[in-house]
Amino acid sequence: MSDDGTRGRTSDSIRERADVSTAKLWLYMAADRRLVALGVAGALFLGVVVGGVLHPEPFPLLAEGDPVETLSQALVGSTVTGVTLVLTLSQLVLSQEQGAVGDQRGRMEEAMTFRSDVADLLEDPVSPTEPSAFLRALVNATEQRADEVSTAVEELEDDDLRERVTEFVDAIRENSEGVRSDLQGARFGEFEVISAALDFNYSWKLYTARRLRAEHADSLNDEAADRLAALSDVLELFGPAREHFKTLYFQWELIDLSRTILWTSLPSLLVSTWALLFFDAAPGAVAGVPIALLQIAGVVAVALLPFAVLLAYMLRIVTVTKRTLSIGPFILRETDRDASFEE
Repeated sequence: MSDDGTRGRTSDSIRERADVSTAKLWLYMAADRRLVALGVAGALFLGVVVGGVLHPEPFPLLAEGDPVETLSQALVGSTVTGVTLVLTLSQLVLSQEQGAVGDQRGRMEEAMTFRSDVADLLEDPVSPTEPSAFLRALVNATEQRADEVSTAVEELEDDDLRERVTEFVDAIRENSEGVRSDLQGARFGEFEVISAALDFNYSWKLYTARRLRAEHADSLNDEAADRLAALSDVLELFGPAREHFKTLYFQWELIDLSRTILWTSLPSLLVSTWALLFFDAAPGAVAGVPIALLQIAGVVAVALLPFAVLLAYMLRIVTVTKRTLSIGPFILRETDRDASFEE
């Protein structure tokens, strides 16, 4: 979508707007969190092996009991402490769902009011219940309102305005088509719903619609101005809808995180305790690498698996949070928009 007044093009998808490589963004957001956690554990295993191989005399060090015992004690303590913190985090998430009946009723009324506002805008008795369908309906409404804006300015004499609106509407159609396709069949609890919502750059569209009205107020007739206002209205509803589903997804994700860490803590504690009580450095080597070194590397990788899981999940959560810090027509990242309008 272009704008230099509204002509400074900004990219719609989060990948195009990101200042990191495709591979890094995939790792941060799209990759299966279980695979990322296993990758972190594998990196820990390789790191210990490489460090041991580079050590001048690794085998005498591994054969001694004190280093292994000290390491195992530290791993047991860190696992217990980490699991305790995760349980505290889980209680924090659950506490947000608890409250007096008045608080719950207030939440219900606010949710129903918002759904009613969306239903009125969609001219539908009841707005969709599924998050993906709800967002898809708002995207459809955005495209419909954009088409109405395009029709309303066709007879205006301002060529520059018609050109800007045409480019603006074409960008909305293109972005809407991609987002609708991504939302089709997506289920809440999966990252696809939030990922598709992030690819709908509503904040820039809202900024552009409002700027068109401000810069061309003298050229717009009443119908065109009303159509731009209607487009802004639906975009203003998309923002809180996305933030609401993002918050629910974060709660869902934190619950999954807590459950996964609790399960991975069992083998972590078992392996650390085994190393503390029964470790015996095996003689021999595999491909020149002491078997004892592989034993220790395996103990470290399994013992730190809960922290690998925590890292994998938090990478996604903090990345999404950074990308959605603002709500409404606030652009926190650098863009090539014309700054003269804001001076």
